[in-house]
Amino acid sequence: MSTAPRPDGATSSVARNERSRRAANRRRGRTLAFHLASWALAVVVLYPGVWMLLSAFRPSNQIIGQTGLIPDETTLDNFRKAFEGIGGISFWTFFGNSMFLAVASVVGVCLSCSVSAYAFARIEFPGRKIFFTLMIGTLLLPFHVVIIPQFIMFNEIGWTDSYLPLLVGKFLACDAFFVFLMVQFMRNLPRELDESARIDGAGHPRIFLSIVLPLMRPVLATASIFAFIWSWNDFLAPLIYLRSPDSYPLPLMLRQYTDQTTVSDYGAQMAAAVLALVPVLLFFVLFQRYIVDGVATQGLKG
Repeated sequence: MSTAPRPDGATSSVARNERSRRAANRRRGRTLAFHLASWALAVVVLYPGVWMLLSAFRPSNQIIGQTGLIPDETTLDNFRKAFEGIGGISFWTFFGNSMFLAVASVVGVCLSCSVSAYAFARIEFPGRKIFFTLMIGTLLLPFHVVIIPQFIMFNEIGWTDSYLPLLVGKFLACDAFFVFLMVQFMRNLPRELDESARIDGAGHPRIFLSIVLPLMRPVLATASIFAFIWSWNDFLAPLIYLRSPDSYPLPLMLRQYTDQTTVSDYGAQMAAAVLALVPVLLFFVLFQRYIVDGVATQGLKG
């Protein structure tokens, strides 16, 4: 019994449907592979943080040598010890020192770097390109190269064992990265705004405060996040300049829990590390939307 041949239109329609089905299967396969790879990468990246969080509830004698996530037994004693502090100094003293340094760093960076960036981006003065190039060149200098000269200088003027070496540079626009970031942002702002204000009789201070600074909120928020996190996590600079334990920030406090000559309290160290991580996460969550606004504002052209 013979079957009638299909019309050419029906055959081509079946072939197109087959090709579409195969293409859809390939897309679903690639999507599935992408999500599986993303989940695997997320597990690798988040594993240390999750392990630290769960280790904060693990007895101190079970932390070293334990690589599993789920503790055999849990305790809140680590957090009690962390809040008590170390060396007779409470946790809140170290926390307050870190908060003061971080907030002061944010204020200093936003004030000084924004003014310097306005000068480079909006004011024509002799040698502007040379000074800007020299400033960018300082980014190539590692911090470790200038440690000894800076320490000698601050020690000669009697600023060691104080917060001045850690904060003075923030208020003098010594962070070239933030100046460069703000200069690039300002260059995308329409110059017609400056010209309109200048026609109305406004000078550079009025233009900066009333026009440019309000438009810089996204980049200022971005700089604030980085300045806060870098200052909060800074260990080397406070270790070099601070000698009094009651002026130590949290990174130096965490180091005090580990002592190879006596007993190390790793449980309290993990609990204190978890507590120290909370302000950074909160600060990032509160200001992250301004980063998205900053990316959107980059499309604004004059």
